[in-house]
Amino acid sequence: MIKSMTGYGGAKGVSDKTEISIEIRSVNNRHLDVSVKLPRGFIALEEPLKAVVSSCISRGKIDVFITIDSSASDDIEINVNHALAKAYIVALKSIAEENALTNNYDSLQIGSSVDIAKFPDVLQATKREVDKDKLLSDISEILKTALTDFDDMRSREGEKLERDMSGRLTEIERLTGMVEEISPRSVAEYRKKLTSRLSEVLESSNVDEARILTEAAIFADRVSVSEETVRLRSHISMLRSLLEGTEPVGRKIDFLLQEFNRETNTIGSKGNDVELSKVIVDLKAEIEKIREQAQNIE
Repeated sequence: MIKSMTGYGGAKGVSDKTEISIEIRSVNNRHLDVSVKLPRGFIALEEPLKAVVSSCISRGKIDVFITIDSSASDDIEINVNHALAKAYIVALKSIAEENALTNNYDSLQIGSSVDIAKFPDVLQATKREVDKDKLLSDISEILKTALTDFDDMRSREGEKLERDMSGRLTEIERLTGMVEEISPRSVAEYRKKLTSRLSEVLESSNVDEARILTEAAIFADRVSVSEETVRLRSHISMLRSLLEGTEPVGRKIDFLLQEFNRETNTIGSKGNDVELSKVIVDLKAEIEKIREQAQNIE
């Protein structure tokens, strides 16, 4: 089953009370281009997470948005700088003694530990170091869930593309059958005209009839499109097989459609029939519509 290059997916999870939310969006691109956007402080996780995405997707412009919310976690620690607190107390005592002040902490508004804690840098709030390996493992699992959701949407879009392209292949097959019917008819008409002209010429002068028949045979060989229609039917069969496969086939379809166009152009250059020209125009139109759809396939 083919998959579309465009899609959306998401998932949420928790790692040690840290809430993680992931969104994945993609658009068409000739090659694989993965961008992972993380909060500042977690940039080191970018490359490993890119590798997770790249292992699941082969083509497209992929944007992954990861939100990490640690507001509900208990990873904040309050540390006391005891040496600094003692230094403040010693300094305050020194000021009182130097200036003959009573050593009354109440008058200095330093009557408790709360008062000492108000001085700069006595209390320091720090975050405990995050276990990056565990966080990466948890985010990777959530990312895989988001990729599954993302892949489901791409598969649904791929089904629509496959139905449309299969219908157009059926039409191309029908038009190829018309080419096979019209081409011999044009050769027969040419031979009839040549025979008629040959009869007129032979009545008035000596003409090498073998030479004329040889020219007719050369013309018949030149306008024959049997080889091209055989190859075109082979391409149709191959494209159907690609559409039914499970591997990414976008690039292969691109190359195969070039062969479709090459055979159709050759048939058009050989044909000298108005009805055949109309069929060629219809063939090219259907091939172009398939080519447009193929731009969306992974």
